[in-house]
Amino acid sequence: MNGARQITELNVPGDFVDLHSLMMTPMDHGVVALTACTVARSPHEGLRRLTETEPHLTRLLWMDTLIDAAVHRQWIAGLGRRTAVARLSHLLCELYLRLKTVHRAGGCRMELPLSQAVLADVLGLSDVHVNRSIAQLRVADLVKWTGRVIEICDWDGLVRQAEFDPTYLRLTRASV
Repeated sequence: MNGARQITELNVPGDFVDLHSLMMTPMDHGVVALTACTVARSPHEGLRRLTETEPHLTRLLWMDTLIDAAVHRQWIAGLGRRTAVARLSHLLCELYLRLKTVHRAGGCRMELPLSQAVLADVLGLSDVHVNRSIAQLRVADLVKWTGRVIEICDWDGLVRQAEFDPTYLRLTRASV
């Protein structure tokens, strides 16, 4: 890539992609699959009917949209105030916990099938900055990064590097 795009969201299996488009059409952005995936469509008309008859489901859908907004705020804050290494560290912490929640990561290992160019577009950095940031995390013994597999060697160190607080992800069970 030439830096002409900014990726503003990464979804993991089980995410409801663009739920806010239920209330805000047309969309002001595109959605692209970066890897092979399975997509289940949820037509707006059916969702509208559900929200009229199922108040608990409506609250859950609203919660999903609020979590999306919290993730976006974190990414914006990261672009504005985190160093390149801290941005990458924060993204790794976030993705690890989100993937672990859907049983796609564990034992401090996860698969991240994204190129450094794609990571650059996610992080608002150049490919060179991403490469250097990965190297810094390796030298600090925070991660081992082999192809698509990332092993987090020092979770606490990575969290400190990222100034990561997972509260915004709302991964604990709560009543809604």
